[in-house]
Amino acid sequence: MDDYAQIQKRADTVGKKWYRHAKQRIFVNRSLHLENIKFYGFDMDYTLAEYKSPQYEKFGFDLIKQHMVSIGYPQEILEFEYDPTFPVRGLWFDSLYGNLLKVDAYGNILVCVHGFEFLKHSRVYELYTNKFLKLDESRVYVLNTLFNLPETYLLACLVDFFTNSKDYTKTDTGVKCGELLMSYRSIFQDVRNAVDYVHLHGDLKKRTTENLEKYVKKDERLPMFLARLRESGAKTFLLTNSDYNFTDKIMNYLFDFSHGPRPEDPHRNWKTYFDIVVVDAQKPLFFGEGTILRQVDTTTGGLRVGVHTGPLQKEHVYSGGSCDVFTKFIGAKGKDVLYVGDHIFGDILKSKKIRGWRTFLIIPELVRELHVWTDKCQLFNELQNLDVKLGEMYKNLDSSTKEKPDISKLRAAIRDVTHKIGYVLRDDGKLI
Repeated sequence: MDDYAQIQKRADTVGKKWYRHAKQRIFVNRSLHLENIKFYGFDMDYTLAEYKSPQYEKFGFDLIKQHMVSIGYPQEILEFEYDPTFPVRGLWFDSLYGNLLKVDAYGNILVCVHGFEFLKHSRVYELYTNKFLKLDESRVYVLNTLFNLPETYLLACLVDFFTNSKDYTKTDTGVKCGELLMSYRSIFQDVRNAVDYVHLHGDLKKRTTENLEKYVKKDERLPMFLARLRESGAKTFLLTNSDYNFTDKIMNYLFDFSHGPRPEDPHRNWKTYFDIVVVDAQKPLFFGEGTILRQVDTTTGGLRVGVHTGPLQKEHVYSGGSCDVFTKFIGAKGKDVLYVGDHIFGDILKSKKIRGWRTFLIIPELVRELHVWTDKCQLFNELQNLDVKLGEMYKNLDSSTKEKPDISKLRAAIRDVTHKIGYVLRDDGKLI
């Protein structure tokens, strides 16, 4: 609350715009008239259901490394401890060279880490021409969800372990031990398979639902929020990739209050807060060709035989389907829908670009970055002042100019400030 109080005090004294607390802010990149929204859709995982960090990531990390050992990886892997200060969303893993990369929107490499070694610029240029890498899905995997954080850190641990082990000889694309060659690509595939196993067949969901209070946050305002949306005349729907049994247990917990939307209202089942519920959506496939739409038997969690041909009924649950079929049944046009999710690709880009839905992206990391912006604003002001000085040195130049100004000192100063900003944002090694 200290940061919030300081912001408010500063706004009062200098007449600047008042801001909400960072955790309550909404940012927009274009105008959005909520009175035109007829349908509010929500993802579940990391949207309505916020998993506690870093407890949940550590839990997932431990399950993945245990599976890696069970398929033959060294027992020493079990000694790895999850460090929440290292991984962030949005990194690329280059399966050819085993590097974690932080890139900009155009593929220019900003940070390159091999294991836990931050590579120097000269080495980066050796591996990547012009410090650039094309997003080739056969080589690069984008770790862009919060569920990816444990595997991001495990990939760094494994690369660091094998490249620094005296039992293995390092090559550019992997490690060797006698006749055994372990490429970074094979290590990556083993980690991916382990993650899929833990999520689909392992104990992750079972143990999550057995320890809901430990791993899932609960907000008593949620019933009131959804009820108010519907009272405004809009409809609500849940669209999640999770299966019904897991969804039901998570949602029951989120709505497990003695009251309903208001303290004086009786408790209601979570399904009553949504006009439509769709599980096993398989986004982003849902926004393209989709899958077969079926009705879920909520007593068993199984799927009913045959294709559901409509209509979609309240308090019923459906599995799969496609956006074409879904929007036809609910009578929605693209811009009638505002969809809230945490997955930049699966929830936001596909729904917006393919179907024209309005979108709302959950970015929990922004809270910390806003705090850094507030606490270290003098660094950003200094960088802006240096940029102004740079412009002053060039503003009177034209095509007749024979000598260019000496900007070496300015460049050095800019490099020094940007390095300080980068260090603050990385928080002693974090790959932001």
